[in-house]
Amino acid sequence: MAEQTAAAPSTAREWHLAARPQGWPVPADFALVEAPVRTPGPGEILVRNAYLSVDPYMRGRMNDVKSYVPPFQLGQAMDGGAVGYVVASEAEGFAPGDAVLHGLGWREYATLDATRAVKVDPAAAPLSAYLGVLGMPGLTAYAGLLAVGGLKEGDKVFVSGAAGAVGSLVGQIARLKGASLVVGSAGSAEKVAKLVDEYGFDAAFNYKDAPVAQQLAEAAPDGIDLYFDNVGGDHLEAAIGALNAHGRAVLCGAIAQYNDTTAPAAPRNLALAIGKRLRLEGMLVADHAGLQPQFVAEVAGWLTSGELRTEETVVDGFENATEAFLDLLRGVNTGKMVVRLDG
Repeated sequence: MAEQTAAAPSTAREWHLAARPQGWPVPADFALVEAPVRTPGPGEILVRNAYLSVDPYMRGRMNDVKSYVPPFQLGQAMDGGAVGYVVASEAEGFAPGDAVLHGLGWREYATLDATRAVKVDPAAAPLSAYLGVLGMPGLTAYAGLLAVGGLKEGDKVFVSGAAGAVGSLVGQIARLKGASLVVGSAGSAEKVAKLVDEYGFDAAFNYKDAPVAQQLAEAAPDGIDLYFDNVGGDHLEAAIGALNAHGRAVLCGAIAQYNDTTAPAAPRNLALAIGKRLRLEGMLVADHAGLQPQFVAEVAGWLTSGELRTEETVVDGFENATEAFLDLLRGVNTGKMVVRLDG
């Protein structure tokens, strides 16, 4: 624990947004800056971050538009999920050496109000798991599939972005909860094989091989009842075409469109939602915080029993955080993408 409780330096590095990306972000849109490390005041803690999360939603925060979460500010540190160790505390209930989950990532050290941190147990699960399967992506998959999508036993389910942090869990949870068919799409032959061979999907396809609608029809000839959308665009269009009457689509993300500078070309068949009486519902994980205890208990049980498998793509080095984010947008990762800080 000595390393975890060592005194903080007077300055440390943080990543700033240097320019608002036009289309796909480039390295010049970010700046690695040396900044003072602030001593905690009353009710605050100082945390040395051990792992940082990079997530697709962060791309939207780089645009100066009103959304459900404020945009990143130019010339200021970005933020996001992080786990680390308390090195100094002026807050009751937190002591040096405690492992905590908080929202001030993209920096080596973070000073924050202790009410914005949650203690986690590194003995119960690897620390990085609290950014993935036991964190925001895991709750997104669990709540989106069960609370928003209303998964029923026997449902036929299609998941896009199925090899990512959220999608890989959606497919497995659907299978564990009694779906009769689970189909996933991914962007490489290796990922497709992993979905079927390791995650237990009934079928999967590479969306680059042929039109999504064609491949989905082959994988689910009797249609689908529930679609979990991480991609948008042609995937959503294909799902609308394949959904059976009273089908549901959970609109979680649209990574295919995040870097577009023009309006999306699809879906062009939204009128089908009328005759099919479809329900297309957007979701924000923050709306489902009340499910957290149930989610952790059930998912932790599946992890312990080996019924649920999870994977991380770990990028070493704080200086590589923006490259990890860019790789995430390119689909390089399998499972949750995290950055492991040096030291």
